[in-house]
Amino acid sequence: MTPRLDAVGLVVSDMAASLAFYRRLGLDVPADADSAPHAEATLPSGLRVLWDTEETVRSFDHGWTRPSGGDRIGLCFRCDGPAEVDAVHDELVSAGYRSHIEPWDAVWGQRYAVVLDPDGMGVSLFADAA
Repeated sequence: MTPRLDAVGLVVSDMAASLAFYRRLGLDVPADADSAPHAEATLPSGLRVLWDTEETVRSFDHGWTRPSGGDRIGLCFRCDGPAEVDAVHDELVSAGYRSHIEPWDAVWGQRYAVVLDPDGMGVSLFADAA
């Protein structure tokens, strides 16, 4: 038996706000999911992204509390090139989301930036350097 990674789950405080952010990054989430306690999107690779409200998680994990002190997992979105990293970063910031790391040419050979989702989780944007 070999388990396989099938999904990445996010616990969110505001489903509609979180889904609006991830839709801007191209995830196809049905519009009627904004008021649901659970939502999901299947990526072209077959990997799924799942969203559950804090209330949903507390319904089966009675001791769950909102994490604090930084991210332990982060979602990373590959862009087509360095200019797209800048453009997506700027579009998200213009839409009211907070930049955590402005676009820069990272020493590991990528154009790289981080924007915070509505729950404060860092979401990386990257592309191979030109």
